[in-house]
Amino acid sequence: MQNIVIRKIQPEDNAAIAAIIRGVFDELDAPKTGTAYADPTLDTLSSVYVGDKLIYCVAEVDGIVVAGAGIAPLENGPDGVCELQKMYSNTAARGKGIGALLMEACLKAAVEFGYSQCYLETLPYMEAAQKLYKKYGFEYLDAPMGCTGHSSCPVWMLKKL
Repeated sequence: MQNIVIRKIQPEDNAAIAAIIRGVFDELDAPKTGTAYADPTLDTLSSVYVGDKLIYCVAEVDGIVVAGAGIAPLENGPDGVCELQKMYSNTAARGKGIGALLMEACLKAAVEFGYSQCYLETLPYMEAAQKLYKKYGFEYLDAPMGCTGHSSCPVWMLKKL
C-alpha cells in the first residue's frame, strides 16, 4: 500500500466509513445492537465530530477511505476522559500499519485537547484490535466507564495520556 493519508473526516467520507464499520460487524457476525453498528449517527459521522475536543480521522489509501477512528469526550464519564471511538478498517487495510497511524493521530489529538485518560470498549474476539490497544498502553478494566450505549461490548480498556 502506498500514499497513506490520515485526515479529518469530510461529508463525502460518511458513506464509505459507515460501510466499513458495518462490514466489519457482518464479517465477524458480531452483535448489531448495543454496538457502533446501531449508532443512529453512523451515516453522518462528519457532522457528529464537529466542535471542541473531538475529531474523527479517516485513513485514505490512493484516494480511497479504508479505515477510521475518533476521539470524543466519554459520555457521562469523569472529566478529563475521552473515548477512542469507531476504530475500524476494511480487510485490505489490516496488517499494514494503518491502525497504528490512526491510533497515533487520535492519541495526539487527545493530548492536545487536554484529556488525561483515554477509554475504549470492544468485543472479546476483536483480538488484533486489542493487541494494538495494548501496544499503545491501554490496560483492561473490570467494569465500564461512562454511558456509551454499547452494551454488547464487554471489553473495557483505559490508557493514561
